[in-house]
Amino acid sequence: MPTETGERKSVRRAARTEIGNWRNCTLAPAASDKGETLVLGIETSCDETAAAVVARSTCGTGRLLSSIVRAQWEDHRAFGGVVPEIAARAHAECLDEIIRMALRESGVSIDRIDGVAAAAGPGLIGGLIVGVISAKAVALAAGKPFLAVNHLEAHALTVGLTDGLLPPYLMLLVSGGHTQVLLVRGVGDYARISTTIDDALGEAFDKTAKLLGLPQPGGPAVERAARAGNPARFELPRPMKGRAEPHFSFAGLKTAVRQRAREAAPLSEADIADLCAGFQQAVLETVIDRCSKAISLAREEAGVDISHFVVAGGVAANAALRSGLSGLAAKEGLAFHAPPLALCGDNAAMIAWAGTERLSRGLVDPLDAPVRPRWPLDADAAKVRGAGIKA
Repeated sequence: MPTETGERKSVRRAARTEIGNWRNCTLAPAASDKGETLVLGIETSCDETAAAVVARSTCGTGRLLSSIVRAQWEDHRAFGGVVPEIAARAHAECLDEIIRMALRESGVSIDRIDGVAAAAGPGLIGGLIVGVISAKAVALAAGKPFLAVNHLEAHALTVGLTDGLLPPYLMLLVSGGHTQVLLVRGVGDYARISTTIDDALGEAFDKTAKLLGLPQPGGPAVERAARAGNPARFELPRPMKGRAEPHFSFAGLKTAVRQRAREAAPLSEADIADLCAGFQQAVLETVIDRCSKAISLAREEAGVDISHFVVAGGVAANAALRSGLSGLAAKEGLAFHAPPLALCGDNAAMIAWAGTERLSRGLVDPLDAPVRPRWPLDADAAKVRGAGIKA
């Protein structure tokens, strides 16, 4: 368990960082009794242990009451990546305390909570089990409904909490395990427009960072290094750019970075900065090209009026990507939306919000609901030739 002088203080500092004020989603000291639905959310799908309390009004607007996130990178640093067994053990060791902190800082007792939501997939099975079992135990003991939330759906619906945005809208989901463009028609209703045929973008960032000796998490490390680099120095490919289909590919880009690094070895700080800048620029041009194609196809095939473009997921925190996609949206005549940085990565606020959306529609789950390490948003989407099992 965290101690007040040690880990708990670090968790509290992280919590203060994670909680922000933004349009239609203002941190509040406590929930009112005027028709709001309150949900406790739990997130343990990978290497963040998180709990949060969110309130949803009858008109669909949201308030974030608390958000506690404990990152595990210090636990995994020696291994250069997330070790599933270590992640699950770390979740089990601190989740109870983090739930208590989320309730205490929200000013809400468990009796006032209307439902308990947990990320039930996709993700690392050990971590998912820890979070789901804990959520079921709390729900059972308190006599509250249990809500098994799809982690990807939580990312997709976050803009409802932060911006008050209602579907339909087009969304680029970019995370460590997924890179997809989806049409969000409504809660539980998604149509995949495109996907990656190999690596997800977050994975490509992490592996590039590891290759260049940068710390994890790789995305922020590469972005920091790129600020001092020359993006034009190294010749790198723009995979799939200009292709008729709207899909993504990043394995070839990652391989090209490795080849350029070997040619320039031993690497100086300037070399690393230039490689990061070149990689990030290649990513930006590729993603904008692929999203432009996906927008065109969605307009032709969706049968709905698309006026909003959303980016969500951990990689959505990248400033260059956000700026580039904002420009693309403006060019296409679409309003652009991105969650605040604190809600781009894995967090329980998005799980709680998705839980409120499901609960408001009567979509509750039994206590024997399973965890689902693989759980696509659009299970009926046609398999893309060459795509991996996550697609």
